[in-house]
Amino acid sequence: MMELLPLLPDSGMDTIVAYRGATPVRRSDFLADVHAIAASIPQTDHVLNLCRDRYWFAAALFACISRGKLGILPNSAAPEIVSELIRELPDLVCLGDQPSIAHPLPYLQVSTLEARQEVPFVPLIPADRAIVHVYTSGSTGKPKAHVKTFGRICSCAKTEAARMWAVTKNPCAVLGTVPFQHMYGLESTIFLPLLGGGMLSSPLPFFPADVADALEELPEPRLLVTTPFHLGKLVESGIEFPEISAIVSATAPLSGELAREAEQRLGAPILEIYGSTETGQIATRRPTGSPRWEVFDGVSLCQERGATIASGGHLEGPQILQDILELEDEFHFHLVGRNSDMVNVAGKRSSLAYLNRILAGIPGVRDGVFCIPDPEGERGRLAAFVVAQGLSQQDIQSSLLGKLDPVFLPRPVVFLESLPRDGNGKMRAAVLEELIARHIHAK
Repeated sequence: MMELLPLLPDSGMDTIVAYRGATPVRRSDFLADVHAIAASIPQTDHVLNLCRDRYWFAAALFACISRGKLGILPNSAAPEIVSELIRELPDLVCLGDQPSIAHPLPYLQVSTLEARQEVPFVPLIPADRAIVHVYTSGSTGKPKAHVKTFGRICSCAKTEAARMWAVTKNPCAVLGTVPFQHMYGLESTIFLPLLGGGMLSSPLPFFPADVADALEELPEPRLLVTTPFHLGKLVESGIEFPEISAIVSATAPLSGELAREAEQRLGAPILEIYGSTETGQIATRRPTGSPRWEVFDGVSLCQERGATIASGGHLEGPQILQDILELEDEFHFHLVGRNSDMVNVAGKRSSLAYLNRILAGIPGVRDGVFCIPDPEGERGRLAAFVVAQGLSQQDIQSSLLGKLDPVFLPRPVVFLESLPRDGNGKMRAAVLEELIARHIHAK
């Protein structure tokens, strides 16, 4: 017998489920917007959601879920990426909240639709319904699409909510500095509040002052969803932030030093999430309390032939992880690094994530990233792109020499005004290759 799940968890129609700025949105109003959008979606199986406002993105996404349309969530709306999607999916239509788009697609502006006046109902959704194609970030190569079903998403959201609300003591208004089209932002700023009993918020702030303003608009308790890159900027800003009940970090390893500094500076406990686009989130830890990770309820880990396999819980099936893990048991582990992140220079091994943390910790370095310009030549010698006004290559190398084996010193060190990171603070593989071609190979 087919399992059916409600589009939203059971609660009163007057329950506040979202905030558009400082304006609360009741459950009935959100459902009314969902139904209005759902009724207006053209005949198609595939919908590209390009809404820039988190509220309208969520309303459009849930409208697609209710109509059985597959949401297409690429890692970028760049013309070449959308053009490739159009070639792959000829029936693709686009939903957005801006007056027009720059892509040759049938387009519906969802923010102008008038909500119906009748009492909204909560649709029942088959648990095995595929609801989204989520694409990997492209930080390790070409982005790949992964299908997520409604039942698995609901299960993961409820498990994450149990972990988060246990720390905050109550469900929170959730503010995110991360893009909501990617898996981390989708799970923690869309599905966590709407399927896990919290409250979604519409802004996508980037600069520390904007984060403070957006937090101020929300009621307590508040949960901030961010990344190590953004967290570092918040700590450096010197701005006073409204009270935060907890902070969630993901997309890159969070150093213990930054975690301790952020907890002290922002006055909130930090939870770190481990996961991937392939698996969704599967574990958490308190980096200031213990280096070990605890998997989500129902998920277990095992190792075969050097690979770590996750299974159970919200996972569609056994999933080989792309990271190197040291298991304490089937429910706890230590993260060593990504398989694709490990480097071998002159017979000595390290991880790029570790090297990047050391580089970023040098006084005066605002941002930096190691790379391998020519993996097949010069023994895989490393280079680095650095944002550090007033420092020289010798300064960088001298600082690193006290913490790293000399074989890992970057040669050359290329200084830039800024690094072209994406909204999650990641450097995409294609972008890094372009920097290498322009600043290293061209010389």
